[in-house]
Amino acid sequence: MTDTPTTPRLALPLLAVAQAQKEVTHNEALVLLDALVHAAVVAGPIADPPADPAEGQCWIVGSSPTGAWSGRAAAIAFWTSGGWRFATPRDAMQVTRLSDGSRLRFDGGLWVGPATIAAPVGGSTIDSEARSVIAALILLLAAQGLLISA
Repeated sequence: MTDTPTTPRLALPLLAVAQAQKEVTHNEALVLLDALVHAAVVAGPIADPPADPAEGQCWIVGSSPTGAWSGRAAAIAFWTSGGWRFATPRDAMQVTRLSDGSRLRFDGGLWVGPATIAAPVGGSTIDSEARSVIAALILLLAAQGLLISA
């Protein structure tokens, strides 16, 4: 038995010539697309699968997964009517974490969150106008999920 051929980027299953039950392969590809095209995760990375997931919800699996997620570190886990499905992230893949609005990026085998930038304080010369502009920029970048304000 040979492995099902898949697409190179998202590993979507491809139909084979003279394949029986093509709808199974096609539906699996649609489920993967549904989870990944506009990727939004409830939370993560987390180690334990949620107790009562709703169909269509997604999470980022943590580095030491437990239970149904064992062996799936860093994957995107999504709940379907058929149970848990997993997608292996690719470098530069991005998701929005709904719990805080942050944009996470997969880089070098890890999910990387936005940088934390503190508001300007201290110094010998205080320029309130410059500080106001910097604070406004920090708020705008945080609103876009590009960093976390301290």
